[in-house]
Amino acid sequence: MYEIQRMTTRQRQERQTATYRVLIGIAEEVVGSARTALARTAKMRGKDLLAELALDNIRDEIAHYCGLGERVIDQARRRVLEGEQVPNAGKIYSIFEPHTDLIKRGKVRTPIEFGHKVFLAESAKGLITQYEVLNGNPSDEIHVAPSLARHRRAFGRAPELYGADRGFFSEQNVAVCVQGAVKVACIPQRGGSKTPQRQAYEKSAAFKQGQRFRAGIEGRISVLLRGRGMKRCRAEGAERFKLFVGAAVLANNLMIVAALLIKRSSRRPKAAR
Repeated sequence: MYEIQRMTTRQRQERQTATYRVLIGIAEEVVGSARTALARTAKMRGKDLLAELALDNIRDEIAHYCGLGERVIDQARRRVLEGEQVPNAGKIYSIFEPHTDLIKRGKVRTPIEFGHKVFLAESAKGLITQYEVLNGNPSDEIHVAPSLARHRRAFGRAPELYGADRGFFSEQNVAVCVQGAVKVACIPQRGGSKTPQRQAYEKSAAFKQGQRFRAGIEGRISVLLRGRGMKRCRAEGAERFKLFVGAAVLANNLMIVAALLIKRSSRRPKAAR
């Protein structure tokens, strides 16, 4: 595995297949040995009830990882040896956290990342009003209409400003904002030539102010990652991952509320003594 990771692009074309055959063979041998151990200990019993339960748990865990290992072997054989384009939805990227997704964000330094996308919406005061752990690697533009609907349910009205980056842009999304009574739909156009009206709108003071507000969510993300511990989840399982994200969001909002209360109390006139 280390040899494969160190290969250059040209070396991968020439030597990767043969090295993968060896790696797959080793993995098959390990899984086969584990399956044999399960078969030989199928009738084994512990000295007491606790030992019995411990043995059952160990066997269940070994069987679980054997199943995942066989899926990884299958996807490696299909992808590398047979040249098949295996869908991302059918791949396993971590046998310890099988829910892990492959994320392509188009960044030069990190074109591919592993984990989960998280959708966040922020209010003018810095409170996170919406969060969602997403499955797979969905396009950003699908979130505009649902997020507006959630905002209306929470606040009883449309937001005055809807600011997002260009990944959220589509003519339909702009129309959804206009029809939904959003005063400023601040989503930069993505690709294509801009009409004179669009160019003038994106140069307007209101649009630029909206983009400055949108940039603030990047700072909020940084706070969540570095100050609220959301950079890496050590809890196991998809449900605990979602709970972990929710806890970070709650911590952020509690800190914001506390800061707002302190600021408000400092403005109150002090009673005469």
